Amino acid sequence: MMRRSAILLVLLTLRLAFPGEAFPYPVYFKEQYYKLFHLHYIQAPDDSIENIYWLEQAKKSDFCNPLYALSPIADKTQWERYRYLLDMHLNLKLIEQHLVLGSKFDKRKAYFFNAPWRDQNLESLKTAEAAYRAALLYWDETRELAAKAMKMRWTYLEGSDAAYWIDEAARIESGDLDYRDIIGDELGRLERVRAEFLAMDASTY
Repeated sequence: MMRRSAILLVLLTLRLAFPGEAFPYPVYFKEQYYKLFHLHYIQAPDDSIENIYWLEQAKKSDFCNPLYALSPIADKTQWERYRYLLDMHLNLKLIEQHLVLGSKFDKRKAYFFNAPWRDQNLESLKTAEAAYRAALLYWDETRELAAKAMKMRWTYLEGSDAAYWIDEAARIESGDLDYRDIIGDELGRLERVRAEFLAMDASTY
């Protein structure tokens, strides 16, 4: 009995000393991985890469039991719409994080005084382009999921998360949100900046 009390005392001490670390919980489900996604005040490339990892894990994982969903679920119809919306939202966040990552390497303009670092700037543009093109890979699936969710527009879902996702789906349906156009514009501008860097020579600076 004394030994059991001592063990409980040690566990309680650890719990108080390390509230977030003493009892880690396993992460299995889509919603759990989604909760690991977070935004930083100043988002460095490593922060975006971390978020992309968690979001990709969320995409690959199963949904939790409807009892623990991020919106109250009362029937199978609500459950179906919820799944379309959450997967769509995960794709949108993956697009956003790839765009943020690309922006950290993008050179918005080729200034003449950047000529001594022309090759480094061209390499940076290559990294930005790869991130933008990776973002574009999620768009078709995102549109398909939004369309499925909007076909069920009369299926009501409660909660601020669901309301936000429904607004995203409506913007995609109306064409107000079109990442194919947005990313296409970014890639077109990047190509023009690349051409300006390639045209630089010893006489530029």
